Amino acid sequence: MLTESARMSSAAEARFRLREQRPTGRVVKVIRLDRVTDADLKETAAADFVVMVTAAGQDSRAAATIGEICSRRRITTATVVVRVPSVSDEVLSATLAQVRPWSLMVVVAGDESYLDDLLKSFR
Repeated sequence: MLTESARMSSAAEARFRLREQRPTGRVVKVIRLDRVTDADLKETAAADFVVMVTAAGQDSRAAATIGEICSRRRITTATVVVRVPSVSDEVLSATLAQVRPWSLMVVVAGDESYLDDLLKSFR
């Protein structure tokens, strides 16, 4: 008997998968927390969805400023924290403490290659 996961990965089920995601018309603003500009902050107010990107160990205090703007305007937020294997759990925890209060969803990615696919899914 096939597991549910194996069955969903079968060729018979593949015909039901979306080949390409249709644009939703949402305005998604992606902000690198280590390079926040005044323009980023202004553009945040016009977005429907804000994705903050940082690396474990980087200064991510800008998440608070962006988070406050998004909270006031009820803009959905998410944060991607890229963690390379050499980063300790303590360093990761410190970064998460800076972003978690301001993010409805936090994703810890093992490397930057995950970012492209993740950001495409938010369109």
